[in-house]
Amino acid sequence: MTGGAAPEIRLGIDLGGTKIEVAAVDAAGRPVLRRRLPTPQGDYRATLDLVRQLVVEAEQSPCLPSGRPPLRVGVATPGAETDEGLLQNSNSVCLNGQPLRADLETMLQREIRLANDANCFALAEAISGAAQGAACVFGVILGTGVGGGIVVRGQVLDGANRIAGEWGHNPLADPSPLVPTRCYCGRQGCVESWLSGPALAADHFRHTGRHGSPEAIVAEALASSGEPATAAAQATLTRYIDRLGRALATVVNILDPQVIVLGGGLSNIPALPERTFAAMLPHVFSAKVRTRLIRHALGDSAGVLGAAALWAPGE
Repeated sequence: MTGGAAPEIRLGIDLGGTKIEVAAVDAAGRPVLRRRLPTPQGDYRATLDLVRQLVVEAEQSPCLPSGRPPLRVGVATPGAETDEGLLQNSNSVCLNGQPLRADLETMLQREIRLANDANCFALAEAISGAAQGAACVFGVILGTGVGGGIVVRGQVLDGANRIAGEWGHNPLADPSPLVPTRCYCGRQGCVESWLSGPALAADHFRHTGRHGSPEAIVAEALASSGEPATAAAQATLTRYIDRLGRALATVVNILDPQVIVLGGGLSNIPALPERTFAAMLPHVFSAKVRTRLIRHALGDSAGVLGAAALWAPGE
């Protein structure tokens, strides 16, 4: 194949806390190659090396057209860049304070477009996923951390401080007393410290004295047995959904988006959008709530597809 169609292929990289994924995406936004490997925990240099390995392997793949220039690369990462080009606010703390974009550009010898992972998730869902066609989309990540991204008319909203959508580090609005929780960011009572996967497990332990993974707690809550453990897990899940509803009501009251898309591992809890919407309603400053609260359509591919979408086809 000649080089005519080559620029239509773009690479997206999702730099997650547990895995790093690369996807080669065609002009229609369809992945033609995907690969993921575990993230080197707490090791910045090893993380850079793994990104380089994935890019090199992708560019050498027979799945991609030959005779083309180096591919455009977009990267989704937790956190955001400062004016000095250093990463901040990442729950992958080894990235904080590092010149991630500059290091990747030096290593890969090309321009890199970099954006917050929740922004990339929201962008992908707004372009080709569950929120396709909506004018204003708020994307929610409920996983190891809690993130958010805003897309307005197909464009990511970064904000003056590049923190638009960071609802996870606002205090959880709660009319009842809660045990103060310490967030990794140093603040107390953040939404993330109540609504992440580890936070759900910690809340269950506080109330029951029983350790369990978020997945196990949710599975127990969905069981039909009348065992005390099932009732306790159901109470934990009910508390979680109530808190999620109140936290998202704050988003609606400020941003008033057409669509809120739920992503991340915890978004797959059965009936979560419906139950959360009901929990959200009493706290929204409107007699009628038209915002749609829906589950993602692109699965855990949204981040990497959104990263690739940081480059328009043909750029």
